[in-house]
Formats: sequence, structure tokens, C-alpha cells
Amino acid sequence: MTAAGRGDGKISSMLSLMLSARRDPVARILNVDLMAVLVAALLPWSTSGVAIGIVLWLAALAATLELRPFLRSLQRPISWLPLALVGLAALGTLWSDAPWGARVYALSPATKLLVLPLLFYHFERSQRGMWVFVAFLASCTLLMVVSWIVALDPGLSLKRPDEAGGRGIFIKNYIDQSQEFALCAVALAYPIFNLLRTHRTWQAVVLGAIALGFIANMAFVIVSRTAMVTMPIMLAAFALLHLKWRTSLIVFGALAVLAGLAWATSPQLQWTAETFLRDYRLYKSDNVPTSIGIRLEFWRKSLGFFAEAPLTGHGTGATRGLFEKAATGNIHTATGQVIGNPHNQTLAVAVQWGAAGIISWARRVARAEATNS
Repeated sequence: MTAAGRGDGKISSMLSLMLSARRDPVARILNVDLMAVLVAALLPWSTSGVAIGIVLWLAALAATLELRPFLRSLQRPISWLPLALVGLAALGTLWSDAPWGARVYALSPATKLLVLPLLFYHFERSQRGMWVFVAFLASCTLLMVVSWIVALDPGLSLKRPDEAGGRGIFIKNYIDQSQEFALCAVALAYPIFNLLRTHRTWQAVVLGAIALGFIANMAFVIVSRTAMVTMPIMLAAFALLHLKWRTSLIVFGALAVLAGLAWATSPQLQWTAETFLRDYRLYKSDNVPTSIGIRLEFWRKSLGFFAEAPLTGHGTGATRGLFEKAATGNIHTATGQVIGNPHNQTLAVAVQWGAAGIISWARRVARAEATNS
């Protein structure tokens, strides 16, 4: 039988398995996996599509959930820590001075963490977790190709001509796109090194080419300053966890050379980096609400709010009211800006729930990173 014939046979078998889900528990598990794959594929493209996909995934999961194994799964720290943080957010509504509408609205982002224990439970019993990563990687790779095309012909973008988005943006915005590309480029480092260690050179070359494609897009099309800061940190964390120090020196030396070449040949990268200093000077000298200026202002004020209530914070939803009280000047100045989120997850947790929230958040992140590694 030819390779094409075997492939068609596998697809037919999978479709038959999906259609038999009503009477076959194995098929129901497959449907849950495929819903997760769909959500991962939609992430770079659509926010509403992801929300619909999550609802469908939860419905498919509910049909397969076994109560006792699920309750056992919740006993592990990686599962109950997200629940504890959501519980703390719910309790935080009791000592907040914000209106109840603001408290409930601020609680809703925390409830997204409730999906994590369900993901941990399901992919312990399924061996298809890699499908989800591959779907996200393939979707981001397609978006990267489209980004190059849109950079050459901006008329193909789905964004309106008068809408701020940036060169090479087909959908969403340049911040989301840069973070997704940076995440994929760093995440590919692990399989690339594993493939090289096992002498599977061609597979490593293919993945390396995809990773370089993401980096090249950020260097020559568009990149967010957040991605420029976070990507070296993620690479350093990867090297610390998975590489020997000699290998790390070689890798970072090569990356430094690539970064120097990109800097020398990319006006886009030079302009993005130069805006750091320009925006900071405008903020410090003239109180101009530049991107980096208002971010620093949010962080400075948030640290002050945390110092006022370091143990339990100001309560769920209190952030916007605190910024309103601390605002000085008009809305056209950096110090007069009011926001409900300080653009830093740790500070957002610290302001509302104090040290208790920070400890819960830090332990959850540490557990997740330990599981991933």
C-alpha cells in the first residue's frame, strides 16, 4: 500500500472513530482532543473563535469526565493552586471599596484559571497533548507567512486602513502577533536541541528554519517592545533548565552575532529600539503619556498601592478606583492616566490581593514551569 493510501486509511479510521463517539468512550476522548487542537489553531487568529471553541471543548470534556479520578487530580498543587487563586479573588470582593459591578467584572479574568485543572486532568489520560502544540505552531507559522505577504501588499490586510495596527499585521495587533512569534521561536529550541542530540539533523534544520522565520519577521517586519524584552529572558530560562554552561555560551554567542546582524540591517528594529529612549525622555521631561511612560507610571503607582495594603491588598476590582484617586493633571498627561490593569500581571495581583495573591500566583507559575520542563 502506498503512503497516500495509508494516510487516507488513517483519516477514514479517525473520522469513523469521531462519529462513533455516542457509544465509544475512546471516540469521546478523541473529540475532546480535537476540540483542544481547534482552540490552539484559532488562538493567533480569533478571540471570539477561541471563546466558542473553549465552550465546545468544555461540553465535550463533560461527556468524558470521571468524578473520582478528577477529584484525585484536583488534590495536586498544580491543580488546586489555580482554584485557590480564584477563591482568593472571590473573597477579595468582600473587602474591596469598588462598586459591585466593578468587583464582578474584575473577577471574570481570574475565572479563566479554572480551565487549567481540567486541562491537566484531561491530558494525563490522553497522549495527544503534542497535537495541541503542533496545531498552535502550524497556525502561527501560517500567520507568519501571511504577515510577510501583507508587509509586501498592505491592501490584503483585514484591518481597516485607518486602524492602528502596524506594517505586516493581517489580523489582531502587532503586540499579540509578536508575543506569539516569540513564544514559538523559544519553544522550538527544546525539540531542536533534542533532535540534534539524537542525530536527526534534517528535522532539526526544518524546525530551526521555522524559528528563524519567526525571528526574521520580528526583525524586518514588526515587533513589539515587550517581545524584545521577554524573548531574551525566556531563552535564558531555557538555557538554565536544559543546557550545559558551555553549550549556553556557544548558543548565546551565536544569538548575539545574529542580533548584531539584524540590528545592522533592519531599520524597523533600530526604530523600535530607539523609541525606548525617546518615549522615556518625553515622559520624564514633559509628562507625555508615551507607551513606556504610562507603563512606568502604572508600575510606580501600583507599587505604592501595594505598600498601602501589603498583606491582603485592596480587594477585587479596586485597581481603577485607586488610579482615579492617584491621578494628577489632565487625561493628556502620563500622571493623569487611569486604568483598571497596571499592565503587569504580578502587580495586578499584588494591588488587589496583596502578598497572599503574589504567593499563590508565583507558586502556580512555578508549578506550571516545572511541569512543562
